[in-house]
Amino acid sequence: MSRYLTQLDDEQYWFPTPSHALEEPNGLLAIGGDLSPERLLAAYHRGIFPWNEPHQPLLWWSPDPRGVIEPEQLHIGRSLQKFIRRTSFDISIDRAFNEVIAACAAPRRNAGGTWISPPMIDAYQQLHRLGHAHSVEVWQDVQLQAGLYGLSLGRVFCGESMFSRIDNGAKLAMVALCRHFARHNGALIDCQMQNDFLATLGIEQWPRRRFLAALDQLTQQPLNAGCWQPGSISL
Repeated sequence: MSRYLTQLDDEQYWFPTPSHALEEPNGLLAIGGDLSPERLLAAYHRGIFPWNEPHQPLLWWSPDPRGVIEPEQLHIGRSLQKFIRRTSFDISIDRAFNEVIAACAAPRRNAGGTWISPPMIDAYQQLHRLGHAHSVEVWQDVQLQAGLYGLSLGRVFCGESMFSRIDNGAKLAMVALCRHFARHNGALIDCQMQNDFLATLGIEQWPRRRFLAALDQLTQQPLNAGCWQPGSISL
């Protein structure tokens, strides 16, 4: 099959089918468009997400395979279990979305800045205000120490980024998300691409076709009420 990069129409929220994505770089599907809430929601419902370096053209991706985790299948090793039992951290939902995304966008140790540019921050903050984007926060002595954010689409949570200022902080945020999401009938967390860190948590790689079939079904099913009510949550 001949594959090519699609230039998006600035006036419409149409996307090509993910099967047209390039094999190299893996999953690159389209270029252009904007980061309006309507376009972003249209993309995520089709298994497509934006990613590009700052000051570069906007790129849209749907990789094959796809990194995913069913919340109840999260792997928690012995050392992490001990850490959780001994932790004195507070965990919350949507208490500090803006602070979480700003921390995710900050320069990392042994690395430069991230792909989360000011336009990306503005776009996901708008999705948060509309009730689509959410954050998990890890606090210690009222200081924000770790967290993650992403989009909720029915029984699917599309994870975008995470950060940590303490050992095991990002893992603790992921454990909190999985347990809380599972308690409210959440079924699948999209991690986009697997990496070494996510692999330690049991993230699987699904063929894109399998992921898209699950996405189409699960986004039409509701979570239990109260999943994203701001406030403290328990592990």
